[in-house]
Amino acid sequence: MSQVDKKTVEKLPLAGIRVLDMTRVLAGPYCTQILGDLGAEIIKIEHPTRGDDTRSWGPPDAPYIDGVERQFPGESAYYLSVNRNKKSLGLSFNNPTGISILHKLVQKCDVLVENYLPGSLAKYKLDYATVSQLNPSLVYASVTGYGQTGPYSDRAGYDVMVEAEMGLMHITGERDGPPVKVGVAVTDLTTGMYTAIGVLAALYARRETGLGQWIDASLSDCQVAGLANIASSALISGKKDSGRWGTAHASVVPYRAYKTKDTNIAVGGCNDRLYGILCDKIGKPEWKTDSRFVTNALRVKNRDTLDRIIEDELKTKATQEWLDIFEGSGMPYAAVNDIQGTINHEHVLARNMIEKVDHPACGPMKLVNHPVKYSRAEPKIRSPPPMLGEHTDEVLRELLDFSEDDIQDLREQKTVA
Repeated sequence: MSQVDKKTVEKLPLAGIRVLDMTRVLAGPYCTQILGDLGAEIIKIEHPTRGDDTRSWGPPDAPYIDGVERQFPGESAYYLSVNRNKKSLGLSFNNPTGISILHKLVQKCDVLVENYLPGSLAKYKLDYATVSQLNPSLVYASVTGYGQTGPYSDRAGYDVMVEAEMGLMHITGERDGPPVKVGVAVTDLTTGMYTAIGVLAALYARRETGLGQWIDASLSDCQVAGLANIASSALISGKKDSGRWGTAHASVVPYRAYKTKDTNIAVGGCNDRLYGILCDKIGKPEWKTDSRFVTNALRVKNRDTLDRIIEDELKTKATQEWLDIFEGSGMPYAAVNDIQGTINHEHVLARNMIEKVDHPACGPMKLVNHPVKYSRAEPKIRSPPPMLGEHTDEVLRELLDFSEDDIQDLREQKTVA
């Protein structure tokens, strides 16, 4: 049997795991999307009329083409980016009936992920202390800005504020420019990934104990962890960080993006041999023996001069010409692509990172695929991001044994949608 054939019959790693997803926006939904990609059944709880906040975060939106009038102009691109492989249950839980439904669901689920302010779910009897009594094997993950403890725990946590508070913004941007945020909400994303790892670890531990546990994941902690070698350098040296470096490197030269005749290119002459290749390829072999540049320490010392003369040479040709010249040299190099260049990149497409799916109301659309490849399973987009309340009837009927009349009554009470 070939590897492809094996994949078609192999169960996904999290098949049989059911997740109650009480998250919205980015960090929490990113976590549950990872779990869904890996085979878990994700039941996304959404406000019956507003839904996830990001449903209104268009344009751009994928327009509806089925002729049905809805409150939104389409499915927002933002929402579509982090909600595939999920079921949507439109449910209000600011009433005893809604809370009762969630309590029933808790008893049918392995994992609950939420991203409400610390303590705010206790008034709905949906806090860990309460629901763990209903289901002691439940893994309960809380995603917040600053965690369940500490002086900032009551603060609402937004990616850009945590990037600022926890050092990332300070080290991002041009050398002499102001601090800037990263182009995507990277703190949200790393928190979503760390939370998914925490859920997987807790599920693994449960196999021994039969018990779930409470996972306290915060953007602030994950951003501190994400400072990696930069934080380590400050801890070991006891000195201030070296500030912003744009696309450059604090201790290796040349290793950055430079202007070309038409766009930009990144090159990495990050040791003496690779620096020599760069010099040869740009037609300046004499720079290899220039006394100002013969070692990395000297290149760092004379960074401004070397960067200037390298860029002057690179500006004489277009990026594609340089890509052709550098091809096969063994030196790291790359075009600085925009997003259209990325999602249409031959390597991205060859790695199946863009997947076309059929959406029931919007028709065919392209989404970014799951990034990790497995030899014995194939995480992929099994279902498009759901429309608001698309699976309400299915979940209530098939999982909780509600009758059609029961569901209709709940709909008339505006408890579900």
